[in-house]
Amino acid sequence: MSKKLVIIPTYNERENVEAMIDTVMKLPLQTDLLIIDDNSPDGTAALVKKAMCIYPDRVHLLEREGKLGLGTAYITGFKYALAHGYDYVFEMDCDFSHNPADLQRLYDECALNGADLAVGSRYKSGVNVVNWPMGRVLMSYFASKYVRFITGMPVCDTTAGFVCYKADVLRAFDLDNIRFKGYAFQIEMKFTAHKMNFKVAEVPIVFTNRVLGTSKMSGGIFGEAFFGVISMKLRSMFKKYERKNVNS
Repeated sequence: MSKKLVIIPTYNERENVEAMIDTVMKLPLQTDLLIIDDNSPDGTAALVKKAMCIYPDRVHLLEREGKLGLGTAYITGFKYALAHGYDYVFEMDCDFSHNPADLQRLYDECALNGADLAVGSRYKSGVNVVNWPMGRVLMSYFASKYVRFITGMPVCDTTAGFVCYKADVLRAFDLDNIRFKGYAFQIEMKFTAHKMNFKVAEVPIVFTNRVLGTSKMSGGIFGEAFFGVISMKLRSMFKKYERKNVNS
């Protein structure tokens, strides 16, 4: 049986983390869970440690010294997954904006349909976003359109953070060379996979705005993506995207 790991970065998610852990653990898709907590002052990590006693050997926790960025959290998680022999690695949020039941659909797209990475897409079949202010919907939608135009990626939801990777994709990356630290990290990962000729598939999902807790979005996040995408595209014109030895 293939080994699967869901990675969830957290900062101040005490309202959601216990329910998220219970939900993922009870899914028919048998997967382990790694929480990467950036020293949440609200006690998120303590709740994860309680859950580790309930689900021994399936729930894991890495605690970091502070808010070090979404991208670095996922890179840390990817390295953990590769070091522990996982075959499929998922990214998702803790606030239930991503429906944990959709993990199965992302897995099936990779395991059964031949994708190297599967993206839970808000925009593959229209605009499937619930309870977001219209301004934020438009900003997100046109940001993805802009990224697609600049990069040439055939991906509708370029900024999506709900993804399943085959482990060989992550092995092929030079993870220490991923530049972006914030939400533009999601764009860079998809762009790098595209340039390496991995098969990127999109699975339509419904994205629901968080009910509990506070959003971590800010204008600076979109600024990083807007200007960073141009520099990323320019760098790509002078860069060879060679896969690392997947057996290394």
